[in-house]
Amino acid sequence: MNLGYPPVWCERLYRAKASGLLLYGRALGLGHGEAEDVLQETFLALLQMPQPPANPEHYCLRSFRNRALNHRRSLWRRITRELESRRWFERGPGETATERAAMRCLAELPLPQREVIVLKLWHQHTFEEIGELLGIPPNTAAGRYRYGLEKLRACLKGESYEAHESVGDTIAFLDAAPPLGSA
Repeated sequence: MNLGYPPVWCERLYRAKASGLLLYGRALGLGHGEAEDVLQETFLALLQMPQPPANPEHYCLRSFRNRALNHRRSLWRRITRELESRRWFERGPGETATERAAMRCLAELPLPQREVIVLKLWHQHTFEEIGELLGIPPNTAAGRYRYGLEKLRACLKGESYEAHESVGDTIAFLDAAPPLGSA
């Protein structure tokens, strides 16, 4: 067991991937603290390896995902997570309304779509790599990505529409119109 100074490869991997893994943990449904716990467990396991894996980034991401999914299975953790689901991202002081809307829309996506979007955009994986990581065909990963982006666009379009246009009276007027042919 290696508890001395971390091997250089592991330290570099941590510096390069830790924040992205925390976001990925959030995308998988963990709270921020839970994601930090899983991150620590993942890197502790990596430090205990006698030598680096053949593909450290892939191994780390796969290990993190497996630990995160195992972590989610606890009933009490699930209840806590559901109570925290409204705070999926930590708010920053300079956060704009558009950023908050984008984070809310991302949090509302189904888990499989949200997971692929985070892996594609923040981790910059190909669909083939995502498919291998998740155990699905690359075309399925691409479809989840495409459908997720469509839902994000629709959600964000609704946000900007509601935020910038006053349409309440128009919608009320249209709702009150009688059906055609019933006069």
